[in-house]
Amino acid sequence: MTRALFIVDVQNDFTERGALGVVGGDQVAERVTRFLAEHAGDYRIVVASRDWHDGDNDNGGHFASGEPDFIDTWPVHCVAGTFGAEYDEGFDTSTVTHHLKKGQGRPAYSLFEGMTDDGVTAGHLLEQYGIIDIDIAGLATDYCVRASALDAIEHGRRVRVFTDLVAGVHPDSSERALAEIAHAGAVLLDSRA
Repeated sequence: MTRALFIVDVQNDFTERGALGVVGGDQVAERVTRFLAEHAGDYRIVVASRDWHDGDNDNGGHFASGEPDFIDTWPVHCVAGTFGAEYDEGFDTSTVTHHLKKGQGRPAYSLFEGMTDDGVTAGHLLEQYGIIDIDIAGLATDYCVRASALDAIEHGRRVRVFTDLVAGVHPDSSERALAEIAHAGAVLLDSRA
């Protein structure tokens, strides 16, 4: 078995009640949980990432000092140890084998920019477990899912994105992100297919 599931940033601050809530975020959490209940055994590893930002600085300009531009600067979100940084309560993490934290003082979008509490990166996990194929789900389609999928392709892996297990900030930018991911070589499909 050489397949991994990457679950990107299914956190309170990215679901409906959060600082950067995405419409459909809670639904993604619940759908991912249902998918894992049926398919976790199909994967060698199940990796979940979280934004995990410092609360006492601007995280390398990631947190806006004034009005955020929602491109490079953002409202304060996913501060380490807060409710916003925790996984959405609809996301059952019991089958997740590896948890990565990303950010930690700097901007970070891709799951590949994160690491476990022991300092293990996604790239190291791919090598350690001989992962060739990666399926991707999570939030948000047009930012962290996009960055994670493109990085997985850059790491030479075969990538599938489950379009029913993602939600984006904006429909237009999410559509563009999925088109870009597909153009880079990923397969877009429904997890129920």
